[in-house]
Amino acid sequence: MKIAKTYSHLNGLEYLMVHKNKLWKEIRKVIADVDANACRTKVSKETRMQGELKFSPIAMNKMFSLRLQEAQWHESRVSYWVTHSEKLIRGTMALPPNEQKSKIEAAGEQPIFSYNQTDFIKDRVALEVQFGKYAFVAYDLFVKHLAFYVRDEIDVGIEIIPMKSLQAEMSSGPGYFEGELYNVIRNGRGVPSVPLVMIGIAP
Repeated sequence: MKIAKTYSHLNGLEYLMVHKNKLWKEIRKVIADVDANACRTKVSKETRMQGELKFSPIAMNKMFSLRLQEAQWHESRVSYWVTHSEKLIRGTMALPPNEQKSKIEAAGEQPIFSYNQTDFIKDRVALEVQFGKYAFVAYDLFVKHLAFYVRDEIDVGIEIIPMKSLQAEMSSGPGYFEGELYNVIRNGRGVPSVPLVMIGIAP
């Protein structure tokens, strides 16, 4: 695979290049090592393309996961407690999870356990390889990376997604770089409030 386009949000790419250049080189190598043609395994069932071989999101995910795990990237979770009270949530958000729960209970409310999980994290950098539907990409960009940043678990988040040219040849309809770039820019320079690097990949 190759990097076709990148977008730096809140200087995410510049931060990587200056402070985490070794990781940035490692990520580029992982992408280059993924053999796109080996992932063209899904036989299309669509009438106009019946029998054509398409890129399989599952196969591509497996290849990325294997190479990232070999490079010592690992899964991580951020746990927290929520309730229906806006005032309580604002008052507990910055506290450790056990204190969040205690404070919600002390106020006579029901604490509800929740968490955010990221597939790959290393040296305060979170990375998601997203070949899922549009909603999953939006959740990564506007919720997941931000949650880890606010909890001081990461300094930058990275989202690897297909270019439209690759997405058009995939066996399902995942989000794609050009569309997600539009969504981020439409929200303004400061939203989401976490440094990000969007990477558009192609065969």
